[in-house]
Amino acid sequence: MLNRRQSPPIHEVSKLVLPTPRLVSLDNGIPVYLMDYPDQDIVKVEVVFNTGRAEETKRLTSRATARMLREGSRLYTAAEMAELIDFYGGTVSVPAGLDTSNFLLYSLKKYAGELIPLFAHMLLEPAFPEAELETFKETSTQELQIDLDKEEVLAYRQITELIFGENHPYGYNSVPENYLALTPADLFEYHQKWYTPTNCMIFASGHADASILALLNKHFGAFRREGMQRVVPEPPGMEPSGKVHMRHPGSLQTAIKIGCRMFSRKHPDYNGVFVLNTILGGYFGSRLMTNIREKRGFTYNIYSTLDAMQHDGCLYIATEVNKGKTNATIKHIMAEMQALCDTPVPEEELSMVRNYLLGMLLNGLDGPLNSSDVVKSLIVDELPLEEFDILVDTIRNITPEQLMLLARRYLRPERYLTVTVG
Repeated sequence: MLNRRQSPPIHEVSKLVLPTPRLVSLDNGIPVYLMDYPDQDIVKVEVVFNTGRAEETKRLTSRATARMLREGSRLYTAAEMAELIDFYGGTVSVPAGLDTSNFLLYSLKKYAGELIPLFAHMLLEPAFPEAELETFKETSTQELQIDLDKEEVLAYRQITELIFGENHPYGYNSVPENYLALTPADLFEYHQKWYTPTNCMIFASGHADASILALLNKHFGAFRREGMQRVVPEPPGMEPSGKVHMRHPGSLQTAIKIGCRMFSRKHPDYNGVFVLNTILGGYFGSRLMTNIREKRGFTYNIYSTLDAMQHDGCLYIATEVNKGKTNATIKHIMAEMQALCDTPVPEEELSMVRNYLLGMLLNGLDGPLNSSDVVKSLIVDELPLEEFDILVDTIRNITPEQLMLLARRYLRPERYLTVTVG
């Protein structure tokens, strides 16, 4: 019998293999990345249009266009589309993004013939009905007003605006007037310009066999539209540093954001800083969590994030504390950053982080649907699939001395901007 008093043995992650998708082009040139697993009953189709905030001529047009595609088409109302998708047991979601517009369909294989045509019709022939747009604008402004009462949201908006600039695609903040200014004509224009075969790619996984490819070719491969050249945002100006405080009357806690500009995943130091950030605040056993939460009890949660977009990125530390502990918390955060600059990471700590990250990557390869997300993230960011192996090699072999050099380059406390809201 299984002895439940004895913990199971721990095994090192020995091998991580990213499945290689089969690349096929539809009749109109749209690339399709197929990962076929015949033993699966489900099909996952993700359509990615390479367009986002950088391509906007009016703020929030990208987000509004993507969200409104589910709100009615040339043939169906929003309710009719939702009912059909639900009837066949499918789900459609629209993950948010700054650089791309993504649309995700899950379907049982046996109903793909009904759902893929509807999915394509929804994406390619929207109606942007005025009544639905008015509802979207009203709902979005109400949600925004609720968010603007949260210290954490205000701190994030402030620090990204300061890092990238208030007019940069990664830095501008939405206000109710941006939603209210949108018209159906704005969405039609954006859709016609940017939802084109040259800006599109499709990822199909699960039971994605020849019949699925034929459906995709029939319903996505037939549409033709001239594409526009993608817009590359201008790099931000001077990197700000120092402290900014925003008063928020009635706050019970103070939100803290400490951050600075970094880079995209294409940067040669990205993988090393990815490991370094994990040590600092990227998992539950991180230095920030151990010091600020476990040792001092200043907060319930604290973390650091290396946020990489297609053309730029930032690293920020976030937490919420009692207002009387704000200065002490900032002091200890800076001390942890400085410690990584001054002293090599002990091998025992680094070994734990290696195992955590390798286990996280292994979990990301668990099954065809998860594996397709890893493949998609690399291809969308214009990275070769071999970059996954390079990341694994970095995690396994980066040394304490290399991490200390990276910390001296990217974690110097004087580089960082501190925003507090409360």
